[in-house]
Amino acid sequence: MGFQVTTDHLERLAIGAGILGTGGGGNPYIGRMTTTQFLAKGATVNVVDLADVPDDAVVVTVGRMGAPTVAVERIPRGDEQVHALAALEAYTGKKVTHLVSSEIGGANSTIPMVVASQTGLPVIDADGMGRAFPELQMKTFIINGIAPTPGALCDHYGQTSVFDHITDGKTFERYMRAVTIQMGGSAGYCFPLMTGQQVRDYAVPATLSLAIRLGDAILNAREQHTNPVQAALDVTGGQLLFTGKITDVERRLIGGFTRGLVSFEGIGHDTGSNLGITFQNENLIARKDDGTILAVVPDLVCIVDADTAEPITTELLRYGMRAAILGIPAPVQMKTDAAIASVGPAAFGYPDVPFTPLPGVYGASTVSIR
Repeated sequence: MGFQVTTDHLERLAIGAGILGTGGGGNPYIGRMTTTQFLAKGATVNVVDLADVPDDAVVVTVGRMGAPTVAVERIPRGDEQVHALAALEAYTGKKVTHLVSSEIGGANSTIPMVVASQTGLPVIDADGMGRAFPELQMKTFIINGIAPTPGALCDHYGQTSVFDHITDGKTFERYMRAVTIQMGGSAGYCFPLMTGQQVRDYAVPATLSLAIRLGDAILNAREQHTNPVQAALDVTGGQLLFTGKITDVERRLIGGFTRGLVSFEGIGHDTGSNLGITFQNENLIARKDDGTILAVVPDLVCIVDADTAEPITTELLRYGMRAAILGIPAPVQMKTDAAIASVGPAAFGYPDVPFTPLPGVYGASTVSIR
């Protein structure tokens, strides 16, 4: 059942999406606060169930691409995606009827709400990843053959570019990334145009409500003085992989991505062990110092504060932080052969690392939104 978004929903969404972002996707706080301002001025944001989207709906994903570190240093205007949407509609002559998140992880979970609060368009309770990934072709929609173009990109000054006649997702990613770098390393996008039937066929369902439930469970655990980390695991169907203190962070901006390695020294039950997590905007592989791989993409490797379960994104990793590492099984849409070819370890430059799925079911909980 659909619902109208409140500021309480946004608070919970920011926490849940921060965890599902697996370290990347940008900080959802900015999108949360931008939407909150629009709601305070009388705007409404309506969320609709995936099953209720008409076959002939015109749906598009809206989001932000670029390095998360750039978005932290230069706060978005808040209307970049609205300009990109207008450019795409003007170019195609089609009027968009629904918005859907490209990725439920990180800032891109809240950006559809930012756009909805300015346009009145409904937001679908679904997304194209069930988490966050660093490249545009890594959406279920593109993986399953929907052409990425036409698509639009908008910079910090409201200047837009429209791309067309690119059928290959990787080529589209490369061109969009190059222009984003020229736009200062961060830009708003709007693509691809889809029918309601296509979105129902390929989207990961009910992820918006999952992120809100996740944030709600964590806040409730904090209020009740129970274990927020366990609450997060109960909602997501995940498991605790490791608990440790950050001993080193290597982080570089390369080719429009934040790439690096964060190292942990085990604490508690993991005392005596060390863990390293490689990332490309998002966390990719969690590997112990003896070579044992605890989790690998497309399964979710999430770093949260060991006491509060507050998500820790890759741009915020710092020496001395005490963190819990969560492993959450990927949604089924991300474990098909076509998906593994696009988002498995080989796609990130690790052809010798096998994908061994974590046990459990993504988003196993059916707890209602408060």
